[in-house]
Amino acid sequence: MLSEQSAAVVRATLPAVGAAIEDITGRFYERMFAAHPELLRDLFNRGNQAAGVQRQALAGSIATFATYLVDRPDERPDVMLHRIAHKHASVGIRPDQYPIVHEHLLAAIAEILGDAVTPEVARAWDEVYWLMANALIVLEKRLYEEQGVVDADVWREWEVVTRTEATPEVAAFVLRPADGRPAPAFRPGQYVSVQVELPDGARQIRQYSLTGAPGADTRSIAVKRVTGSPDGEVSSQLHAHVREGARLRVSAPYGDLVLPPGEAPLLLASAGIGCTPMLAMLEQLVATAHAGPVTVVHGDRSPASHALRTDHEALTRKLSDASAHFWYEDLADGPASEAYRGGRVDLVDVPVAPGTRAFLCGPLPFMRAVRAQLLERGVAAADIHYEVFGPDLWLAAA
Repeated sequence: MLSEQSAAVVRATLPAVGAAIEDITGRFYERMFAAHPELLRDLFNRGNQAAGVQRQALAGSIATFATYLVDRPDERPDVMLHRIAHKHASVGIRPDQYPIVHEHLLAAIAEILGDAVTPEVARAWDEVYWLMANALIVLEKRLYEEQGVVDADVWREWEVVTRTEATPEVAAFVLRPADGRPAPAFRPGQYVSVQVELPDGARQIRQYSLTGAPGADTRSIAVKRVTGSPDGEVSSQLHAHVREGARLRVSAPYGDLVLPPGEAPLLLASAGIGCTPMLAMLEQLVATAHAGPVTVVHGDRSPASHALRTDHEALTRKLSDASAHFWYEDLADGPASEAYRGGRVDLVDVPVAPGTRAFLCGPLPFMRAVRAQLLERGVAAADIHYEVFGPDLWLAAA
């Protein structure tokens, strides 16, 4: 809980900090990477840094947390904190790294806001930072303990058992632990981090959802090649060089987009490679003979670009009360199917049962659009859950 004195200061200075927050976070990263270049080389996503999206995500989380503290002094934004903690745990963030962030973030605030940062203002924002940091440290410690991780060392070597081309842009990998020990348990919807050594020696990390059944001896991921200016470093390396027999450093599984127990109606909505956590959820629902209504929604460019489409359809058909609704911007070369529709996802004709719990994964505009449609259909905001691949810009745009 923020002290009354600090709450008054934060409330008064929040507009100024909020207006400059992206400049502050930009300066923060400049300072921190200059002092600790190994963090950019081996921990932070260089592509996201270059594009500025990590700065936006950090700005959103700080502003949201501070606003929450002053607007709801007796509560804590646990949903946001849990999501961040899972992301941190998946890359092995340690408690001793938080003072590094503190040093450079508070210095960046002082540099950008200048004389407006009085000792009283500095103390108040220092309190905000440590309230957030200490809450994350506690949550991350618990997550490490649940996975039997010691000293935040989440990494194990895994061997690639098979590789298949799910689409021209998506490669699917089946992995098994190289040390012969059992694969760690995971909950459908969770992801792992994969650390890949690049030609310049950097060890960059990316997250990929687990797509297979939780009880298997192996684990499966699907990697979409990121193209653009520039192309994705890690996805390009995996597509070009990783074949059967290769070894990868893979983290313990994390992520809070997981199915609740019970037979409540479910809606699993995805777009593009966002279908991957939904496939694991469908695997679980089939394995447990889920009897409640399940509505599967997916949007893609075409049936040919829909990764693991046959699995998506087959798993849906195995459920006793499930329907699939797939939208494709280009249906010209697709097979005939009652489930296929042209255009973008539109839920106007899709049945949404009372009490539905919705799970979303895909590009942010897609999730915003689907969330808005679900709210209009009467789905409670608290029952709409989402996963973001990469920095969570939902907070930054909220």
